[in-house]
Amino acid sequence: MGSIFGHLFRVSTFGESHGGEVGAIVEGCPPRLEISEADIQVELDRRKPGQSRITTPRKEADEVRITSGVFEGKTLGTPIHLVVTNKDARGQDYQEMKTTYRPSHADYTYQAKYGIRNWQGGGRASARETIGRVAAGAIAKKYLRQFYGVEILAYVRQVWHLEAAIDPNQVTLEAIESNIVRCPDPQKAEEMIALVEKMRDEGDSLGGVVECVCRKVPVGLGDPVFDKLEADLAKGMMSLPASKGFEIGSGFAGVLLTGSEHNDPYTFDEQGRVHTESNRSGGIQGGISNGEPILFRVAFKPTATIRKEQKTVTVDGQEALLAAKGRHDPCVLPRAVPMVEAMAAIILMDHTLRQQALSPR
Repeated sequence: MGSIFGHLFRVSTFGESHGGEVGAIVEGCPPRLEISEADIQVELDRRKPGQSRITTPRKEADEVRITSGVFEGKTLGTPIHLVVTNKDARGQDYQEMKTTYRPSHADYTYQAKYGIRNWQGGGRASARETIGRVAAGAIAKKYLRQFYGVEILAYVRQVWHLEAAIDPNQVTLEAIESNIVRCPDPQKAEEMIALVEKMRDEGDSLGGVVECVCRKVPVGLGDPVFDKLEADLAKGMMSLPASKGFEIGSGFAGVLLTGSEHNDPYTFDEQGRVHTESNRSGGIQGGISNGEPILFRVAFKPTATIRKEQKTVTVDGQEALLAAKGRHDPCVLPRAVPMVEAMAAIILMDHTLRQQALSPR
């Protein structure tokens, strides 16, 4: 099922959308890191449903329990088990999906691959699986912040045709969390919220772009061939539900520049360290972090489950029309923000530990 991610910092997620529990097992976290359920809950609260009028109305506290790997408030170096109980599951809302494939969902492909599927909310294909990622990412974020000063901030840059003007070098967590769409441009945020509400009332949905900046990342993370840091970031981000595109640094816009325009000139900073005057590389060169902020963007499609009637087929080969029921986000972007941060933290944590293994003691 491909439910394990990472090499030295390994995250295994488990659970289905309307099953009993969801969560993660984290292996490879160094011992003696101070961590608590409260540290993890902060991130899960940013991801949980029902947090605003533009998210799914499903009511879940998503309260995390640490059942192993932590003793007297510190990690033991052994596997950490993180679990969240589903309390507002309503599998009966999806009865129609038992026999009818939802357009652009994993219903048909799961059935074709395994010959069986959990039709209650999509099972493992549900975004509820990301609870485990966000919980594991909270541990990684705390380690990276405490020992390296790394700061990871994601935010909504674009919803449909509305794009915000944001300086990644100046953005703050406070500005991101100041509104329910998690866009640090206040004026554009209000426009985005109004647009999402309008589309929700029409029974439709919207997609957009989440941008992420990772500051103070150590130089040297990543490998130069198959395990390039941006390649692992791309894999991690593209494994998130509803993600459809990834670009780093100048991205696709870089094709409009010449080599002389696109190259990042080297210089020295005030401390005499190597520094680039621009950052069109997005903080990674040759697959290895160069010490500049890592900047990337993830495109998310419009939520596939909508109330508008759509053409589809049934499991027994009949054409059908489906107006989906259940509780769904009209736009996944606000809740995707902590998911993107979590995956970035997991990947940077894994590569940090791999780099430590190479360093002479």
